Formats: sequence, structure tokens, C-alpha cells
Amino acid sequence: MSVSDKGSDKLPGKRGNTNDHQSALENKTASLAMNQAVDAYLSFLRHEKGFAANTCAAYQRDIQKLSLLAAGLTIEQWPALTAEHLRRCLAALKREGLSARSLHRWLSAVRQFFDFLMREGICHSNPGLQVQAPKRPKKLPDTLDTDQLAGVLNVTPDSPLSLRDHAMMELFYSSGLRLAELVALDLVDLDLDEGVVRVVGKGNKERIVPVGSKARDAIQQWLTVRRGMAQDGENAVFIARGGQRISRRQVQVRVKAWGLQQGLEGNLHPHKLRHSFASHLLESSGELRAVQELLGHSDISTTQIYTHLDFQHLANVYDRAHPRARKKDDE
Repeated sequence: MSVSDKGSDKLPGKRGNTNDHQSALENKTASLAMNQAVDAYLSFLRHEKGFAANTCAAYQRDIQKLSLLAAGLTIEQWPALTAEHLRRCLAALKREGLSARSLHRWLSAVRQFFDFLMREGICHSNPGLQVQAPKRPKKLPDTLDTDQLAGVLNVTPDSPLSLRDHAMMELFYSSGLRLAELVALDLVDLDLDEGVVRVVGKGNKERIVPVGSKARDAIQQWLTVRRGMAQDGENAVFIARGGQRISRRQVQVRVKAWGLQQGLEGNLHPHKLRHSFASHLLESSGELRAVQELLGHSDISTTQIYTHLDFQHLANVYDRAHPRARKKDDE
């Protein structure tokens, strides 16, 4: 990506090509200072904000895109970056094919990075606050209906690994866990007698969520065979064939394979089970705040997307059932 090919895009403080060797040395020094600032920022995200490793990696990739915009600037010259430069960078990223969702995430990362630079006294303003991200289409979560879930979950496992996979999927749907939350579960987090599980979610926020009877039964069956598979000292609830904690990728592969084996159309993945949990619970209860707490959403607006799903379901029922709503061809 290059947003400064044209002369009008050049940033204040950049030198011309009168001395290539000196310019190269200055660029190297600027890159070193920039890398130090990024490292300090990532350390801040990990240790003070409590962000997960994958989240930090995503922020790092976004900040690296910003660094290309400021190539050749020393860290002290970063106040030279303006909202107009960021708009050009957004336009360049869009031309490269980044989706509106990715552009929103990039701008959010840039804003938070400038907040950090202001905190460190490097910058005195945040140009990202003057930039508006492009509108993104509202995409409703992909869910399964209750009949589809019954076909996927009402299965008798016939091997230790299928017992594990069945328990994982029951827990996804029963408690609405994220993939990372399920993988991170330790044995001490489970209380099957009380029917609850302790979850550490985004931002290291802890919550206690209920575990339904079907999931408790499936987990108990899995724990019975887990004892003979786990390596010494392994505390993970869900382990791989080798006896160590299962990885996120392994869970995704196993869940997808399970859906295919049960003849489910489309890709079955952990988040689809979480979405189904939220949609079905909200549809039955109407308790938006309760669903927010169970999902671990910090902002209720994130949970409100499931109200759109519920309304869409009701609208479809209305269109099919109301005599004044049906098209003439259907009469």
C-alpha cells in the first residue's frame, strides 16, 4: 500500500532525495523508534488492558499498515499525521479489497494507538477522531433452528473423541461460550453439581453461566474417558488425542466435520452455536439484559442484533400466516 506516491500526499518533515545515504539512515532510525513505540503499545494492550494474544496480533497488523503511511517519520514527527492522511490511507486499504468491517477495525486500532501516544506525551491530538469510517452493511448472525440443532446434538457418541466433540458442542449451545473461552476451560472451572461454569472472557472479565442438563450429561460422559487420555498435570477440560489442551483450530475442524457427518447444510462452526444459543434464548424469554450478561457483552448494542433476528422470524411468520399479507400467487 502506498498513500503518498503523489506529491500532495507527502507528510511534513520528510526529506527529499538530496542525500540518499543520510535519508536511509534517518529512515532506519525512524523505523526503530516506531517499532519501539508499537512494542510499548502492544505491551500496554497485553498487560494493562488484558487483551488476548489474537486480539493483540490483530492490532499489531493494523498498526503496521499505519506505519507504512508514516514511513520515514521519526516518532517525534507523528503529530504531522492529519485526518486527511488517515482518510487517504482508508481509501488505499479499501482499494486493496478490505471490507467495511476490516476498515472499521483498522480505524479503531489507529484511534486507540494515538490515544496511547497522547498518554505517552508523543502526540497532542488524535486525528483518527476526525475520520469517519465507511458504512458497513448490517449482517445478521448465522443461526440454526431448533430442529436442525436436534439433528446435530441428538446423537449417541461411539468413541472417546466423539464423546469429547459432543460435549463441546452441547456446551457451546447450552452456555453460549466463545471458542477461546471453551478452549481455555480448566477442570476447576466446572461445577456440574451446581450446573455452572466459570468463564474468563474478553478483557479478562469473569462470568458464571449455567450449564443445561443435556450438556452436563455429555460433559460427565466425556470426563469419564478423559482420565485415561490426559497427560500428567493437564488441567484442561477438553484435550486432544495426545493428551494436551485442544487448540482452537482443532475444535473448529471437529465441529465442522460433525456437522457434515450429520448431514447439516452449510458450515457448522462454534460461533454459529453461540449465535443460536443467544437467538433462541432471546426469542423465548425476551430478556435482553439477561442474554447480554450470559454472552459476556460489555455493550448491550452488541446483543441487540439478536432482536433483529427475532423480528425477522416474526415477520416471516406474519408473511406466511396473515391473510392480508400473503401475495395473490400464494392464495
